[in-house]
Amino acid sequence: MIAAENLTKSYGGQVLFDAISFKINARERVGLLGRNGHGKTTLFRMLIGEEDFDSGALSVPKGYRIGHVQQQIAFTRPTVLEEGMLGLPPTKADHHWEVEKILAGLGFDQDDMGRHPNEFSGGFQVRLNLAKALVAEPDLLLLDEPTNYLDITSIRWIERFLVSWPRELMLITHDRSFTDRIVTHTLGIHRHKIRKIAGNTEKYYSQIAQDEEIFEKTRLNDERRTKEIEQFITRFRAKARLAGMVQSRVKALAKMEKKDKLNKLRDLEFSFRDLPFRGKQLLGVRELTFGYPAQAPLFENLDFSLNAGDRLCVVGPNGKGKTTLLQLLAGNLKASGGTITYHPGVVSGFYEQTNIQTLNPYNTVEEEVQRSHPDVDRQLARNICGSMLFEGDMALKKIEVLSGGEKARVMLGKLLVKPINLLLLDEPSNHLDMASCDALLAAIDNFDGAVIMVTHNEMFLHALAQRLVVFHRNNVTVFEGTYQDFLDKGGWGDDPGVQTTSVVLDAALSEETKRSKKEMRRLRSAITSEHAKARKPVETAIAETEKCIETEERRLRQFNEELVAASQAKEGSRIAQLSQSIHQSQTVIDEKFADLEDLYTRKESLDADLESKLAELGE
Repeated sequence: MIAAENLTKSYGGQVLFDAISFKINARERVGLLGRNGHGKTTLFRMLIGEEDFDSGALSVPKGYRIGHVQQQIAFTRPTVLEEGMLGLPPTKADHHWEVEKILAGLGFDQDDMGRHPNEFSGGFQVRLNLAKALVAEPDLLLLDEPTNYLDITSIRWIERFLVSWPRELMLITHDRSFTDRIVTHTLGIHRHKIRKIAGNTEKYYSQIAQDEEIFEKTRLNDERRTKEIEQFITRFRAKARLAGMVQSRVKALAKMEKKDKLNKLRDLEFSFRDLPFRGKQLLGVRELTFGYPAQAPLFENLDFSLNAGDRLCVVGPNGKGKTTLLQLLAGNLKASGGTITYHPGVVSGFYEQTNIQTLNPYNTVEEEVQRSHPDVDRQLARNICGSMLFEGDMALKKIEVLSGGEKARVMLGKLLVKPINLLLLDEPSNHLDMASCDALLAAIDNFDGAVIMVTHNEMFLHALAQRLVVFHRNNVTVFEGTYQDFLDKGGWGDDPGVQTTSVVLDAALSEETKRSKKEMRRLRSAITSEHAKARKPVETAIAETEKCIETEERRLRQFNEELVAASQAKEGSRIAQLSQSIHQSQTVIDEKFADLEDLYTRKESLDADLESKLAELGE
């Protein structure tokens, strides 16, 4: 258990925490909430000792291990697997299979295990650091915006992983639905104080709203009562016979605590400028193909159209071509084949996650917004800055001093400048806090034009998506239905009791294509089913063997502890007995590890056989 007592922290004149206290109890999974800049990451840094607090106390049990994802990228091992194994606790230093399982869940395939970590993109390097934190099995795991570096399949995997986390967890994320599915408790930073409740974000925000409503009613009642007492004192001060009553009220007035009116905390409030579209179809995509030179195509022969008011979401793992598709639609890349035909009345606005780098660091927020379009005067720029929470002198801050979330708000502000009827959005919720994500979702929902959006945020997908472009398993298809429809028909293939993802993707193909692939699917299904039946007993045996090893290792540790005690007590017969037990236990462990190696070899052989058979079918 961790306990914080009266922690206070400020930077210059800005107070972050004012005598906050909280506890994290055994097996609690806690979501940490608060607006950007209100101290969530600072609190994490205080917990791991990278940041000092001004006053108060932080109590951590002796030997209690706190794990977090390292932000610096500094790898020392030649392969991803070896680097990941550095995170294993000493008692499991050679359990490479545990590292492989977590790396696979985070999007690394089998070939990636032997590659050098420096060959990967920054996002995958952060995932490797995340894997090292997960396999370390700390007593308290701190995760700060882990979903920013994960794609949708990895997010769904880590969600299931964290729900079964057996120790303590503290999580910062802008994805409300992700948070709500994981946490048991919510810890919120609000007005320099902290509040902890049992329950999810909805319960927390409801409680905060109720508390502030009660505070305001109490404040108004106190003001009215104060005014009545003051009037009584003024009216009857000169009345000698009422001197006692007057004096009593003077004392009561002196004891009354004055409550200041709560300053209004502004939320992001904005709307996109709609440009009327007098037509039905905004764009048509026919046989669109794209690939980089000397590489296999990212996608081929993609067909879809977009009508007025459509909400089309692009989903799938990273690196498969989602952002590339948006760049093609925006005209920033040239297709290898096929066509994109726009209605002449289409005016689009493009928000992309890498655009933050295009901001001029020496401009102020106001200058950056004003210079984004020739028709923007200073007053309009100021209005837009205000809607993005850059009010007053905040609009005069230089871009270079802004946080990632603040820069994301500047990019949104620049998008509000011109009237549009098509929004192209690439991961718009990244770097925004939870309240800002809610405002963005409302703005997109209220936009009269059409939207094409790349996102991994399942709350956005459930709320907005009417159709999907799905990148999955080296294929890209259009799914005619909502995100819930997609999940109901198999989705990503990661939920028990549902159809496989291939069924969902096949359902999106034309009738002619489905007929031509009917026999292929039948053969694939038969081969895959046979493989699953052969693999199941091996997987069961692996699980049982791993459990047996863990049990025997616990016994071995107990024997060793007893041996130390017997040695100190000079109990000769007990020492001999324990030495024999230790030898037997170690023998069992060695034998089980040999069995485990054989089982993994069998599993790999079965998987290789499946790949070979599918390859013969041209898959």
